[in-house]
Amino acid sequence: MRVIAGSVRGMRLAAPRGMQTRPTADRVREALFSIISSRRGLEEAQVLDICAGTGGLGIEALSRGAAFCCFVEHDRRVQAVLEKNLEVTGLAARSQLLTVDCLKAVRLLASQGRRFDVVFFDPPYASALYGTVPEALDNLHLLADDGLLVVECAARNPLPERVGALIKDDRRVYGDTALEFFTLEGA
Repeated sequence: MRVIAGSVRGMRLAAPRGMQTRPTADRVREALFSIISSRRGLEEAQVLDICAGTGGLGIEALSRGAAFCCFVEHDRRVQAVLEKNLEVTGLAARSQLLTVDCLKAVRLLASQGRRFDVVFFDPPYASALYGTVPEALDNLHLLADDGLLVVECAARNPLPERVGALIKDDRRVYGDTALEFFTLEGA
């Protein structure tokens, strides 16, 4: 997997062996960042990458001009690969890595008064987190008023059209993968 565009374009990212992670395919990442660019851009954005895995989405955002990315990855073996990717790309100084359960991370970030312009959420497709994390993001007001929540999920399992004040306003399908985009109601 390589960084597609931006300041570290073309750099190869490491991934753990086996099926521990499911990095977002290059063509899906390319489409995702094209959509984000058309909607709000990433210049100086504050980004949160939940269930970050190898960090591909957050690193791509940093490469394309995001000011900061907080990565949340609870698996310590995968976290070591993510740390290596941040060092190799030279993006570690503009990032934070939380090695805790994603709901704990969301609560911690909320207690610090943090808000994010773009939130990536890409848990394992069979995860129960699809029901709890978007709800927590809404309840704890982690998304900026004009922010964007991007959820990667199995195409056959769409998320609800609404989660609290979060409204799904777009869904794109790429084979077995779907990208679902949520914004705050009235934004």
